[in-house]
Amino acid sequence: YFFLLVFLCTCLLHVAAVQLKFDNDFDHCHDVEFDAVAVNEHGVPYFFKGDHVFKGFNNDALLSNESFPELDDHHHVDHVDAAFHMHFDDDPSHEHMFFFLDDNVFSYNAYKLEDGYPKKIHEVFPGIPDHLDAAVECHKGECDEDSVLFFKDHDVYHYNIQTKAHTASTLTTMPNCTAALRFMDHYYCFHGHMFSKFNPKTLEVPAEKYPKEARDFFMKCDHTEHSERERCSRVDLDAITADGAGHMYAFRGRIDDAYTADTIENDFRELHSDVDAVFSYNNHTYMIKGNDLYIYQVGEHNTLLDGYPKPLKDELGLEGPIQAAFVCDNEHTAHLIKGNHIFDVDMQTTPHVATNDRPLTHFKKINGAMCGADGVTLIDGNHFYKYESIMLMVASKMLPEAHKVSVELFHCDH
Repeated sequence: YFFLLVFLCTCLLHVAAVQLKFDNDFDHCHDVEFDAVAVNEHGVPYFFKGDHVFKGFNNDALLSNESFPELDDHHHVDHVDAAFHMHFDDDPSHEHMFFFLDDNVFSYNAYKLEDGYPKKIHEVFPGIPDHLDAAVECHKGECDEDSVLFFKDHDVYHYNIQTKAHTASTLTTMPNCTAALRFMDHYYCFHGHMFSKFNPKTLEVPAEKYPKEARDFFMKCDHTEHSERERCSRVDLDAITADGAGHMYAFRGRIDDAYTADTIENDFRELHSDVDAVFSYNNHTYMIKGNDLYIYQVGEHNTLLDGYPKPLKDELGLEGPIQAAFVCDNEHTAHLIKGNHIFDVDMQTTPHVATNDRPLTHFKKINGAMCGADGVTLIDGNHFYKYESIMLMVASKMLPEAHKVSVELFHCDH
């Protein structure tokens, strides 16, 4: 018995050592194909692989059951098939995270398993098959109604949250999705460690060259200690925008890019220092610097249009300095913030004229602004504030809830 006990202990120690080595060496930059991706309530992406999860873009792998222990209690989690974050205000499961394993679905609220779960997928999502490949939430306006897109093989199921009805279509524009993600109002389908951006209504992929290497955009595999320090230590921004290609750019001094700190010259080589305001419109990026306007064609390499920079007053009808600027989705009005006033510029009418002067009474200084399907985001120092519409932003008598730029936009840990 003594020798048997020694043998068993030796085996257990060996297994523990192997597991510890696996935990430490599990690297999302080396041939890792993710099983599922979902954001948490703060918008931080969780990348699932096997029984591990990467939280954010450059953190070490953790065991999934450390955050979601019931996955092991009810079903040994060798991998998660699909996952998504329910973020619909009118739904009782608002802010819940759903995980799909074989024919079961788990619903978590603040990392606690909801009573009665796990349940069979068909009980919670009638008509949706088992053994899914991917899932992603889709907001009204981006889809016809608040929906979830479920992927299995070549089939995509558009599931209506309110009516529980679904329609099915065949995926022809890109490879089958192994994971799907909604991030910064854009939709991404992962195929192994490659990804494609897609339209959630039509499933069409933009004309740009896709798929692209996920490790170049999401995984921070070229990330360095210097880059992390630049991104997280000083977060007061000069400007922020999301372009038509789905890239978010945040500018501070000579640094740009919300994911990895890089010099402005790397993406916009004619700009050699800080910018005042940036907005994206019609596949172009408008860069305001002092009393000059630079316009870049969005693409793999941003290209400055011939003849630019030009005087800001001549191009947009307003002299600098401009603190922030933005254009909302599917609209043709550029909103320019100067001091504590906001002006409108109709981008479809020439010459461009700044009109509709309105005060913004709650802010002494605005560092940046952007607009998406979920409303307007105004950045003031290391905090940002969200409004459902420009009208509510202008008419509001009090500040909405403050969110930290460093944590919720840059995904830093402080």
